[in-house]
Amino acid sequence: MPNLENLKKQAKQYLRWHRERYYPVAARIKAGLPRFCHLSDSQVLDANFKLADAQELVARERGFEGWQALKSGAHGMTHKAGPSAAHPILNSTEAQLFVGDIKASCDFYTHKLGFEVAFVYGEPPFYGQVTRDHARLNLRVVGEAVFAGDIREREHLLSASLTVATLDEIKQLYLSYQAAGVRFHQTLKKEPWGARTFITVDPDGNLILFAGPAE
Repeated sequence: MPNLENLKKQAKQYLRWHRERYYPVAARIKAGLPRFCHLSDSQVLDANFKLADAQELVARERGFEGWQALKSGAHGMTHKAGPSAAHPILNSTEAQLFVGDIKASCDFYTHKLGFEVAFVYGEPPFYGQVTRDHARLNLRVVGEAVFAGDIREREHLLSASLTVATLDEIKQLYLSYQAAGVRFHQTLKKEPWGARTFITVDPDGNLILFAGPAE
């Protein structure tokens, strides 16, 4: 186990990240503190988050019920005798898309695909995130082509896969994107493995697959 001073420093780091609205810390807060789990990342960063909350987060990440329990364990153990870490649990996944222009990409995902802008970062902006329900897509500006030629479309190289729960939802989503004038790499079809899918193309050629049940 790290010594207590290092754990205190980590708690202060979490607190500082929250005050600076560093978005990746929101995911850690939601995963570690149940009272924040129902909030969006933006709501977590807007919420009242104190040093005591940051200390509790540090403790829970190490398998303790709270900061006092962690302190008692830290004082009574050496680094050799410390408890083994709890099995890591992966709480979410986010796709990263390579784009040429953050604003153009945000406009496409919000106006065409129904997402909302969670944040943009940099001056000028070079990184951002768009969200819709539980789906998160990170947008990263690159200055040159990531794929050679038309290999991405020829090989159907997906940038992200998003799912819905019912047949009606996948049909409704497809029709809404069709009405919005979205370009499709693949129109809605029933797959041999028992799903209905379609694939959209964003302004940078990223292929986004949407899937739902076939029946």
